[in-house]
Amino acid sequence: MATQLKENSQFSPEEWQARQDLAACYRIFDHLGWSESIYNHISVKVPGEKDTFLINPFGLLYDEVTASNLVKIDVEGNNVGPSQYMVNKAGFTQHAYFHKHLGERADAICHVHTTATMAVCSHKDGLMPTNFYACNFQDQIGYHDFEGVTVREEEGERLVENLGDHTILMLRNHGPVVMDKTIPGMFLKMWALQRACEIQVATLGMGNPNIVPQEVVDVHQRDLSVMQNQGGAGMFDFEAWKRRIDKIDTSWRE
Repeated sequence: MATQLKENSQFSPEEWQARQDLAACYRIFDHLGWSESIYNHISVKVPGEKDTFLINPFGLLYDEVTASNLVKIDVEGNNVGPSQYMVNKAGFTQHAYFHKHLGERADAICHVHTTATMAVCSHKDGLMPTNFYACNFQDQIGYHDFEGVTVREEEGERLVENLGDHTILMLRNHGPVVMDKTIPGMFLKMWALQRACEIQVATLGMGNPNIVPQEVVDVHQRDLSVMQNQGGAGMFDFEAWKRRIDKIDTSWRE
């Protein structure tokens, strides 16, 4: 059952729900070891509004993010909400371009620098079909060559081009961008990608990986798509992890 969340009269019910879910997502990422000091980003489109999204305040650790201190900005970088925090330009440039040009498939976006995902992004073959989770993503990932820190808007065109019609973009020598229509869907995709990369790194460390044939990958993805239709992608997972972080600290709700 979804957690009931206390409302805040400063925001619409829809925005407050999005704020609560996004703040919870930051805490879950931190709990799982996916944070990177004060850097990296998770963002979500503000429901019912055009070209506005929520993102983390620059300078705060993930375990300091709350529903009310998230920054609402438009796709031009203007702070249009009550938060007085600034936003990291690298996060705004990349996330804003995706939010602006990709529609609902990019309503929720994360970019991380976990060791395992960065290692796979830095491997010449990228993610390989060496394990159960990796097979989820074969032929469903775009790759973008490293161009340095992402602060130039003109790189956005190439990012979108290399993403194609996928929802995961592996920034080579950098880290992944994962997107979905919803925060729970994005979270589940990120969780599976992280596991895929962790297992690949461990497998390649032993040498002689067993590569899954394409015909088996095709069957795996077909059957997986049927299973994912049960209950909404990631909903059960995300609610379970919200219960976990509630046992640790409930300040994300504020």
